Amino acid sequence: MWLTKFRLKYFLAHLCISLLLACCSLFLVFGVWYPSPLEKATGVTSLFLMMLIVDVLLGPSLTLIVAEQGKKHLKLDLIIIFFIQISALSYGLYSISNGRPVWIAFDTVRFDLVQANNIPVENLSLATAPYNVLDWSQPKFVAVRPVSSEKEKSNRTFTELQTGVSPSMQPTLYEKLSNQSKQIQNKLSPLSELNSYNEKNMVEKTLKAYPYANAFLPLKGNEVDMVVLLNKETARIVKIVDLRPW
Repeated sequence: MWLTKFRLKYFLAHLCISLLLACCSLFLVFGVWYPSPLEKATGVTSLFLMMLIVDVLLGPSLTLIVAEQGKKHLKLDLIIIFFIQISALSYGLYSISNGRPVWIAFDTVRFDLVQANNIPVENLSLATAPYNVLDWSQPKFVAVRPVSSEKEKSNRTFTELQTGVSPSMQPTLYEKLSNQSKQIQNKLSPLSELNSYNEKNMVEKTLKAYPYANAFLPLKGNEVDMVVLLNKETARIVKIVDLRPW
C-alpha cells in the first residue's frame, strides 16, 4: 500500500506547518500591507491567494511523495523541499510587498493610492523626513503641495506626461494633510451623490456604520476606485469604504 501511515504522518505535519505559515502571511498582507478595502483597490487578492494555494499544496504534496520509512536520505529530501517552499513563499511575499500601498495622497480634488513601486527611487532620496522612507506598516494620509506658479504647474504636467509619474507619486511634494484642511473641505461631495454610482441599499448599509461621516472624496486605486468618508466640519478622515465615487 503506497499511502502508508508513515507518509500520511509526515504529510499532515508538513501541512500543519504550511497552514501556520499561510496564516502569518495572510495577517501580514491583509492586516498590515493591504488593509481592507485596499486589497480590492490594488487587485492583490487573486495574486496572493494563487501564490498561497500553490505554495501550501506544493510542499506537503512533495513530502507525501518522498516520505518513505527507512529511506536513507529522507531528512535531506525534506530539508530541500522545505527550503524550496520557503524560498517560493519569500519571493512571492517580496513581490507583493513591492506593490504595497504606502501613501494615500490628497491632490487637488481627490485622493490617490500610492504604491511602493509607483515611487521613483531618486525622488524618494530627495524627499525630507518622514516622506523619504517607504513605511512597512499601514499606508498614511498625506497631501500634495499646491503649485505656487504657472511654471511649476507646467513642470509637473510635463513630468507626468514624460515619465508617467504623477505629483502624488513624488514624495518631494508631500506635506501634512492638515495643511490642506480648507482645500479638502472645499472639494467635498455630499453623500447623497453616492446613490448615483452604487446601489442605494449598499450605500445605506455602509454609511450606517459611520454616523460621523457626512461627505466624501474619491480615492483613485490601481484596479478599483474607492470612497474616502470625511467629516466636512473638521475635514477629518473617517474611513475608506468599498463604494464607487463615480
